[in-house]
Amino acid sequence: MKKNIENKTPSLLLLIILVGFPQISETIFSPSLPSIAEAFGTSMSDAQLVMSVYFIAFALGVFFFGRLSDKVGRRKAMLYGLLLYFVGNILCLVANEMAVLLVARFIQAFGASVGSVVTQTILRESFSGVERHKLFAQISAALAFTPAIGPLIGGFTDYYLGLKVVFLVLVVMGIIVFCHAFLRLPETALAITEIKPLLPIVKRMITDVRLWRYGLLIGGINGVLFSYYAEAPFIFTKYFTLTSAMYGFLGIIVAFASIAGAMLSKRLVSNTKPEKIIVRGLAIMLIGTLLATSVHFLPISLQMLFMIGSVFIILFGTGTALPNCLSLALIDFQDVIGSASAIFSLGYYLFVSAIIYGMSVFHNGTILAMPLYFLALGMVMLLVSLPLLYKKEAMI
Repeated sequence: MKKNIENKTPSLLLLIILVGFPQISETIFSPSLPSIAEAFGTSMSDAQLVMSVYFIAFALGVFFFGRLSDKVGRRKAMLYGLLLYFVGNILCLVANEMAVLLVARFIQAFGASVGSVVTQTILRESFSGVERHKLFAQISAALAFTPAIGPLIGGFTDYYLGLKVVFLVLVVMGIIVFCHAFLRLPETALAITEIKPLLPIVKRMITDVRLWRYGLLIGGINGVLFSYYAEAPFIFTKYFTLTSAMYGFLGIIVAFASIAGAMLSKRLVSNTKPEKIIVRGLAIMLIGTLLATSVHFLPISLQMLFMIGSVFIILFGTGTALPNCLSLALIDFQDVIGSASAIFSLGYYLFVSAIIYGMSVFHNGTILAMPLYFLALGMVMLLVSLPLLYKKEAMI
């Protein structure tokens, strides 16, 4: 059996499943945040911690499993992480107080992180050049849809069957993903050797200015996406009075923005420098945030449609930029790709967690909080991206 799974390239479908299930696990609770606040007797801001704690654990997990995959191989590391993810889902199901739920989410996210870091490592070591850019664009398009699946499943399940069944859905999903990976995931590492010393790799990475830029951009783009899923339930279920089921359906409409952006990126990359695509995407995002800040001043009958349209433009822009950031970030670290992916992912997921936490702090009960927050983030990211258009920066 071992012989049959070694030295093969995994299918695109399997890669999409493995890199996508963590995002479903993250966003499935988005429509349920008001229900979580009510069921566990806490505030909406505290309920949003269910989202931010996920990324703290995720950041630690990507570092752990990225390093582990260098020692035991990509396949074994993936299976170990999926088992831990299943344990976290069980604990979510039986949690009866907020503190227990947060611990369960931490374990769940720590295990789920294996899907991100190991899958990206497989992509980076198995493909190169334009082919890698295009594959990242295809997977980014799929990833744009997976966060929408989470709110759709979570919204309908919470509305019709209750919060506990949302947890049960994750348990079933954990079983399915583990079985699929066990049967279909090959070992793609060319050789499994002793883990290389960490300090020289860290020193090399922290002195690379370009890498810092890509880390800030990837963290910022993901921070915008998941801050939307943390704040949107308030905007659409409380302010615009949609049901959780209707809000879940809205996620699919919004997801098409990121899919369209990723597909545009795939089309452009054959004849346009990826760095230019990144800057253009962030410029589009900034236009969307500027439009979103004007929603509050429109007649109430137009506010929801204008908000949806503005979010569409924002996520279209980030969807255009993100695949190229992911593809280019570690191009100079192919010789230590597993450990480099672990360290890099740790950094940018901690940044994502900080951005989501900032959204919960900035939450003030109005629909202006999210657009203004995104406007500030968009301006910073655009400024960070502009030097990428010029010659490669020297190390510090």
